[in-house]
Formats: sequence, structure tokens, C-alpha cells
Amino acid sequence: MNSIFIILFVFGYIFMFCLCIFTLIHLIRFRENYGVKFIAYINFFAVFFAIIIHSSLYFVSNAVYFSESLNLILWKLSIASEFLSFLFISLIYTFFKEYKKIPDFPFLYFLTLCGFLIGSFFIPNSIKIKVNNSTINYSFDTTTKIIIILFQGSILIYFSLLTFIIYRRTWNKEIAKKMILNTMVFSFPILSYILYILSGLPVFREMHILTFWITILGICFILLKKPEMFIELTNQIYYINIYHKSGILLYSYQSDQTKNETDSAIWGNILIGLNHILSEFVDKQNQIDVLQTKNTDVIVNYDDVGFAVVLIAHRKNAILQNLMKKFAKEFRNKYKEELFEIQDLNKLINVSEFKGTRELIEKGFQLYL
Repeated sequence: MNSIFIILFVFGYIFMFCLCIFTLIHLIRFRENYGVKFIAYINFFAVFFAIIIHSSLYFVSNAVYFSESLNLILWKLSIASEFLSFLFISLIYTFFKEYKKIPDFPFLYFLTLCGFLIGSFFIPNSIKIKVNNSTINYSFDTTTKIIIILFQGSILIYFSLLTFIIYRRTWNKEIAKKMILNTMVFSFPILSYILYILSGLPVFREMHILTFWITILGICFILLKKPEMFIELTNQIYYINIYHKSGILLYSYQSDQTKNETDSAIWGNILIGLNHILSEFVDKQNQIDVLQTKNTDVIVNYDDVGFAVVLIAHRKNAILQNLMKKFAKEFRNKYKEELFEIQDLNKLINVSEFKGTRELIEKGFQLYL
């Protein structure tokens, strides 16, 4: 690298490093904001390997010459860490489609390529280093080139296919369009890296790290400002009902996008009524919490104060269950006086007192409604 690029890259690297440290701390402190903790952890490792590991090794191995052997080790580690960061980002994309449903293919294929890559590192002269006028450059043998290009190209194809599938399946087209934009931006560092592998020109290597930083910058911004976007995008809520323990409907909400023909009131009354009968004989830990139908899942969250949240969605997952718990807590806090007054089953219930529930629902389940 020439001196101008080194100065620019130093400032860019310091900025990205500090931003990522801040993002990582934010992910740990506010992990509950990402639907479930597991999603926060996946994003943590994606950012950690992308910037803290990959970018650091990538920058140092291209900016500073220590020795041929040490620089080659640093360069190989930067490639391996980039593979890992892409694997974690692939998981994030997969969970956009359906949470915790990881397809055997292509992930076995990706892991196989990772194994081939590590194996190629032990082949003599698989990667060579050349220093010319203070510019460090690397070249690859044919096998290593094929492995890296196959992996990078396959990742880009996988991201594009998932984005297309999610756009077709989700009703929230605005978020899906943002995901398309993110995938398009992600293509630049991948394509520039492939061009560097093929041509060996340092300009593509420098273009790769700059576009890679821009991509990660966008991801960090979303993680900090829009954590709710990192949830399953193809799921959908049809109905949300809140019932008193007596079986009386306190509030009913139907999504504007609902095309499902299920009668939420009937399902809710069946579940609450059946549980009311069973609760006289069995322990509360045996209460019904989910009922599956052909096209929907009916999920129930019980609260000790004496109400239940009945949610009808496309499918049950841990994210929805966590959102239901948060919503039940907010509902309990907002209407604690009203709920306390109707603990007595003989007391007349005025359901109009709960008309402000709509705001709580739209705030808590905004991306699924």
C-alpha cells in the first residue's frame, strides 16, 4: 500500500474498530431487544469475526511487512476469519426466513469448503507473498483460487436467493426492500475480492476492504438503531386476543394483513374454557400453551394476575413467545389497577377500560402485524 492509502486505512480501521467495540457491548447489554438472545449472540460473532479479527488481520498483513512467514500466517488467518464471518451472516439471513431452521445444504457445502481451504493452507506455495516498492501483494495457486471463489460466489448466490424468497413470502415489503438493498451492497466486497483473486491487482484488494467496512457499517447501524429488524420476516400474526380468567374477552386485535379464515374468538374461547376446566384438577404447569392447526399455530401466554394472551400466527417460534411475555408484562403494568379490581369473578367487567391495548400491541408486535 502507498502512504496515502495507509493513512486513509488507518483512520478507517480505527473508526470501524471503535464502532464495532461499541456495537458488541450494545449487543450484550441489550440482547433482549433482538427477539431472543440467540440472535444477539449470532450477530455478536458475525461482527466480531468481520471487524475485530478479519479486518485487523487483513489490514496488518497488507500494511506492515514483518517477515514472509509471519505475513503469510496473518493473511491466511484473515481469509479463514472472513469465511467464519460469512458463515455467521449466512445464519442471520437464514433466520430471516425461518428462525432456527438451518438447511443441511448449503451449510454442509459451506463447511466443506472451509475444510478444503484450511487444508490448502498446508500445501507448500498455495499462497505466495511479493513485496515491491513497499507494496505487499499475495498470489494464490489454482486450488486455493477455486476454493475461495467457490465459497465467495456461493455465499452471494445464497444471500440473493434467500432475499428473493423472503421478498415473495413476507407481507412487509418495505423491510424486504431494505434487505434487497443490503444484499446488493454486500455484493461489492465479495465481487471485489473475487476480482483480486483472479487478477492479483492490489486496487481490488483495497476496494474489498473499503466496501466491506461500508457493509459492516450499515449492519452496525441497523443493530444499534433497528434491532427489531433481526427477526424472522416470513412469519405473520393474524389475531391477538386478551382474555380474563373467566373467559371474557378483554380485547381483540386483527391484523390488517390477515387473510386467514380462522375465527379467533372461537379458538380463544375453546382454549380458555378448556384450560379453566382443567385448572381445577391439574397443576398450572400443565396448562395448554400451543395448539397447531393446518395453517396456523395458536399460542397462549398465561399471566398470574388472571389474564391470558391468545395469539394466532403462521407458526410458533421462540421470538413470538418472547414478544408475548414482554407484551403481557407491559399490559399488566398498564392495567394493574383494572386487573386487580376484577380478580373477583363475580365483579362486572368493563372491557372499555382496556381500549388502549391497541397501542401496546402495535408497539410490541409491529413487524409481524
